Amino acid sequence: MFLLRSPLILSLVLLCTTPIAPQITCLLDQPHAEPWTQGDGKLSYCSNLNRQLPALSASQIMSSEDLSAPGPSAPDSSWSSTGPSTKFELERETELRLEVEGTDPVRVELVSGLAEVFGTELTRNKKYTFPPGSRAAIFTWHGCTVQLWGSPDMAYVSRDTPMLLYLNTQVGLEQMRVQAEREGERGPRVLVAGPSDVGKSTLCRLLLNYAVRRGRRPTLVELDVGQGSVSVPGTMGALCVERPADVEEGFSAQAPLVYHFGSTTPGTNIKLYNKLTSRLAHVFNLRCDSNRRASVSGCLINTCGWVKGSGYQALIHAASAFEVDVVLVLDQERLYNDLLRDLPHFVRTLLLPKSGGASERSKECRRESRDQRVREYFYGPRGSLYPHAFEIKFSEVRVYKVGAPTIPDSCLPLGMSQEDNQLKLVPVTPGRDMAHHLLSVVPLDGGSAEEGIEERSVAGFIVITGVDTERQTLTLLSPAPRPLPKCVLLIMDIRFMDLK
Repeated sequence: MFLLRSPLILSLVLLCTTPIAPQITCLLDQPHAEPWTQGDGKLSYCSNLNRQLPALSASQIMSSEDLSAPGPSAPDSSWSSTGPSTKFELERETELRLEVEGTDPVRVELVSGLAEVFGTELTRNKKYTFPPGSRAAIFTWHGCTVQLWGSPDMAYVSRDTPMLLYLNTQVGLEQMRVQAEREGERGPRVLVAGPSDVGKSTLCRLLLNYAVRRGRRPTLVELDVGQGSVSVPGTMGALCVERPADVEEGFSAQAPLVYHFGSTTPGTNIKLYNKLTSRLAHVFNLRCDSNRRASVSGCLINTCGWVKGSGYQALIHAASAFEVDVVLVLDQERLYNDLLRDLPHFVRTLLLPKSGGASERSKECRRESRDQRVREYFYGPRGSLYPHAFEIKFSEVRVYKVGAPTIPDSCLPLGMSQEDNQLKLVPVTPGRDMAHHLLSVVPLDGGSAEEGIEERSVAGFIVITGVDTERQTLTLLSPAPRPLPKCVLLIMDIRFMDLK
């Protein structure tokens, strides 16, 4: 059986007391959004309910009577503290920023005090490993001591951090959840927008962690096809978050909902991208209808960094499809003003600064990050999983690509447009050019294989590691042993070289 693999995570707690920023409470004192409607091509508001949000302190948001902060853990005897060591003394509301770009990992231990990484609290006397390519910020509300082993490319303590604003944003969102719970309404649906490399994924992770530690069960919706935080790159998906993210491994994704897109850039097939966005919104609405806790907890929608032209229209489409209540714009005032102008008046739009630790990544860094995500899918974050390699005949598989190649308009049949080809299933003949491509496994439940296949969720992924045209066989890397289930394979533009 195919599974969308992921690691287990720890559940931790943060305790802090911080005042609510007045601009946040003012923003969230607007009418609570009812479902969107569309008429005459314009977005409109179903009803205008002017409700006053309750006052709630940050200490109420970030603590819970039935939760307690983790105490010191026993030292890890299997871990070796080799290499250079540095001790950092962090004052309250400061953070230690790390960038690991070399070939060796960096290890960190919280010696004393309280600290967190993107909303997940560190356990004292436990060693955390940050592999090459990692970027992290160890933040403390009250002060702490951190021991670091290894040689990161960058390690420094900063007082200039937007964490107070991010926490106050969480306070406002929790106020909306409390009101929704009391009045039988739905919780906040939040869309996070901004250009590339401003910390959108990090902000989503932070707000999700804080919400979970308040006993909520929010949903992470991943619309960034190049990121792959829910599954592998080239996909779109949703995940119900029930525990805080593990510091090293991220969120547990044991039962995500994932759809095949096939590329790391939405512009390669914008019609398919918008269709899958609508599909995710529809499935999320069905879940909210059947699960009151999920409805009250709401969702965090992570978007891609394409914010101009068709990318901006895709943002508007996502906001409409999910009927969002709040839009958080990171670091770009122009995008903030455009959304403020084009979104309905009841949508609360907020401009937030990016963290000083967010920096632009090179194309090589992005490619390595994508390869690492695929590698983690097959081998696990710590190399604890063992995928299977086996051969199948050409005749045993059906491979398709979603979207036909672009052809001149003069060559199209009468009455047909280029957009009609973007959702067309094109059969792919097995050959050497398929080597090292990543493919989505879409199970068949009966009926035509081509009927709505692009809207079906995937069961898992395989990589073609070899093609033998003489014997007419494909060599596959698979998370499950043979045989393949009854399925259709959708090929991606993404390649993965299995060098392990």
